[in-house]
Amino acid sequence: MMKAVVITAPGGPEVLKVAEIDRPRVGDFEVLVEVKAAGVNRPDVFQRKGNYPAPAGVDPRVPGLEVAGVVVERGQYVEDWQLGDRVCALVAGGGYAQYVNVPQGHCLPIPVNLTFAEAASLPETVFTVWDNVFRRGKIQPGDHLLVHGGAGGIGSTAIQLGALFGAVVCTTVSSAEKALFCQGLGAERIINYTSQDFQNELADFGIDVILDSIGGDYFEKNLALLNDDGRLVYINAMQGAKVELNLLKLMQKRIVLTGSTLRGRDHEFKQTLRDAVWTHVWPKVSNGEFKPTLFSILPFEEAPEAHRLMENSDLLGKIVLSF
Repeated sequence: MMKAVVITAPGGPEVLKVAEIDRPRVGDFEVLVEVKAAGVNRPDVFQRKGNYPAPAGVDPRVPGLEVAGVVVERGQYVEDWQLGDRVCALVAGGGYAQYVNVPQGHCLPIPVNLTFAEAASLPETVFTVWDNVFRRGKIQPGDHLLVHGGAGGIGSTAIQLGALFGAVVCTTVSSAEKALFCQGLGAERIINYTSQDFQNELADFGIDVILDSIGGDYFEKNLALLNDDGRLVYINAMQGAKVELNLLKLMQKRIVLTGSTLRGRDHEFKQTLRDAVWTHVWPKVSNGEFKPTLFSILPFEEAPEAHRLMENSDLLGKIVLSF
């Protein structure tokens, strides 16, 4: 048995309770990780509310998409990891628990300069940003990148990685405090959307790639801002998924419109993405160029408070649960 944070019913943060549940069994190509820390992400909130069902084969009661810990058991065909290895990993669910089973190809070694909490804050956001900004958005050195909501987990990761790989990064935020935070991460132009219209502010700037999780009326503004051959990438649609598209504008500018979700992708895709992150991003994590941005570390028993903080949206980086 093990302790885990479980969703007792769809609802508010108060439905998250600590319970004793069965420890997971390890598959032939999996490792069992004793979890020391687990990242908190917005999809966890959606799952708690009943709006984001877990994929097949994942315990729907236990949220959590990224963990850091120690390998304590190996499947019979595991070759990549040894008992005692410190790893962080992307998981399809079950991260808010003392143990989680992980396909061996979804793990990364924890650099010696990172704590478990720092490492647990990385997989979900780094995998998402690499897939969407670099693979789909095809960002290049010198490109202008607009990141909506730069102070959150995805946004802060996108700003750092974009700047580290040579892009000129601008972002939208809701406060002066968030603006300073994003400036420290490498954002060169910052628009406070509570008092400024980002379309007007960036009209003369020219944007090559936009990473958007807002949707709604941002859609037309995004199209207007993009340069010819620009790339508009969606990873969420918090203000509305249904929009009106002027196809003529899309054709005239030769805009690439794309987007993705990560959780439901197959093991092979996630391993390919892990390999790319290990090759391109992990050296910058290991040498300290990329710095995890932790907003709060809470004991796992305080998961309801972690979700309240997430929904409050006054974040400067990531929230992590410690075990």
